[in-house]
Amino acid sequence: MASKPLTLLFFALSMLSSIINIISYHATAQSTTTRPAPGIAVYWGQNGKEGTLQQACATNNYNIIILAFLNVFGSGQTPKWNFAGHCGDWSPCTKLEPQIKYCQSQNIKVFLSLGGGIGHYSLSSPQDARKVALYLYQNFLSGQHGPLGSVALDGVDFDIEEGSNLFYDDLVKAINAFSTQEKRIYISAAPQCPYPDHYLDKAIKTGLFDYVWVQFYNNPPCQYSNGNPKKLFEYWDTWTSSVLANNTVLLGLPAAPRAAGSGFIAGEVVADEILPYIRESSNYGGVMLWSRYYDVQTNFSDKIKGSLMVKSVLKLVKEIGDAIYDSLFSLRADV
Repeated sequence: MASKPLTLLFFALSMLSSIINIISYHATAQSTTTRPAPGIAVYWGQNGKEGTLQQACATNNYNIIILAFLNVFGSGQTPKWNFAGHCGDWSPCTKLEPQIKYCQSQNIKVFLSLGGGIGHYSLSSPQDARKVALYLYQNFLSGQHGPLGSVALDGVDFDIEEGSNLFYDDLVKAINAFSTQEKRIYISAAPQCPYPDHYLDKAIKTGLFDYVWVQFYNNPPCQYSNGNPKKLFEYWDTWTSSVLANNTVLLGLPAAPRAAGSGFIAGEVVADEILPYIRESSNYGGVMLWSRYYDVQTNFSDKIKGSLMVKSVLKLVKEIGDAIYDSLFSLRADV
């Protein structure tokens, strides 16, 4: 019969082998998918007190930063942008060029958001949509000199909240046509959580959106309310099961109580109760926050970033490690 110390050794080696196999399997599974790792996207540009774009990127809390907003476009209008206190209304903002390039050097994508809650925008025809797409490409996506300097932003975001809902599918297709193997142009949508979204449903159904960050706030029928996540979970499941498989879905949240009229969820609750449910979805991609200014006030992203990834494997490894530890001391006590 083997001695207890030898039995102890065999047991420990067996458990170690199990841990290695689990980690190896998990690493292989991650390497075979093209879906990006879950992260945080944040809107920047609507409050001069939120800090610079470079400061936001230097936190390493965000995977995507969305410049808000280009809020006048289409129907023959001269496009105009508004980055609040950072540049002044409608004025060029070339000082952002080095900051944008810094963010991109840190592997942080920078998007330009179209629309917003205040502005004047609409599309009058498919031809008008193609004209807007060409303007966006030449001024923000191509690297040519434009309102933000000589930059090639990584993508375009659709936060359409007013005006007509026509021809945004044509705009998505026209922007996507500029994407190449050498320079991919990402496209995102920020629909409201009631399904389907009034403004973007037809555009989303093109399947061309890389990211769909759904706004689960200012929408009582489908948001977290009075400590109850039921409606949020129901509509999260609706969105993740309704969009195409290639669309990565993010949970859109306000980063502070004052960031929205309703729908705020404390960071600790998001980390402990909300994320464990939604991250089980196969097309889950993380969290979108409104906005950087409010995140600065509450450190919301710091509270949730450690819970973005699926923890089931790590939890299992910890449990095996604890079992080894307990068994070691149990066997030692019997020697």
